[in-house]
Amino acid sequence: MPVANQLRESMKRSSWIREMFEEGARLKAIHGEDQVHDFSLGNPILEPPQQVHRQLQEILSNPTPGMHRYMPNAGFERTRAYVAEELNKETGLNFQAQDTVMCVGAGGGLNVVMKALLDPGDEVLTPSPFFVEYGAYASNHGGVLKTVKTTDAFQLDLGAFDAALNPKTKIVIINTPNNPTGVIYPQQSLDELGVLIREKEKEFGHPIILVADDIYRRLVFDGLTSGDVLLSHPHSIRVHSHSKDLGLPGERIGFIAFTPASPNGKPSVRDWFWQTGFSVSSMLLP
Repeated sequence: MPVANQLRESMKRSSWIREMFEEGARLKAIHGEDQVHDFSLGNPILEPPQQVHRQLQEILSNPTPGMHRYMPNAGFERTRAYVAEELNKETGLNFQAQDTVMCVGAGGGLNVVMKALLDPGDEVLTPSPFFVEYGAYASNHGGVLKTVKTTDAFQLDLGAFDAALNPKTKIVIINTPNNPTGVIYPQQSLDELGVLIREKEKEFGHPIILVADDIYRRLVFDGLTSGDVLLSHPHSIRVHSHSKDLGLPGERIGFIAFTPASPNGKPSVRDWFWQTGFSVSSMLLP
């Protein structure tokens, strides 16, 4: 069956990671799980906390009518309100349920973001090295991924961002802690990037959305703290999932959170997300 040229080229660039994952599975079957260290995909080896198992058992033992039917595209109101409450505790901002959308994992969430924001030819910037699927997510919706070099320590290079930002830039993706380097971007670096982006917004005459792929946000140790784009730029979005922090990659449970208030009282981009055609899974139980 013929395959689109764009997809064929994308597969050439990214399939090697999946091939490494499959090869790792083959070698584990031969030599044993503890003899092969797989660094291909971020696939947690720890099982979910027992509390997760108990909660799922409780839900299945006491089903509510309609729990397996289609649900609102944005997710259950009660679930979104809980996400907003947790974000308020973490950030000190004033999130409401309407500022959040449940999504099918972080990959699904980033696709929703790009579907809602990108016009054909718009550019998405991200520091390099980066999670390779960002390129596919952008091209899925007519965008073009552009990379920005980092410092020798893999930290953000504001000079490089200054040169890379241009009138076609619509989204900047930040992944902290970073995959694949493990580097944490401190709050000061994100704040400085936010200042630069706002200067470029004025110059270009349109918003530039700062998006955080925060899937590793809770995997920070040794007293370190990862920066938060929600505190760095008024036009910002956090995409998160529980694939890594709760060991639930197969369940694909995630959320999208928008800054609670848009500058100048203009309608927020969140108002347009309902029209993307993406729906969440009923696994996202209330």
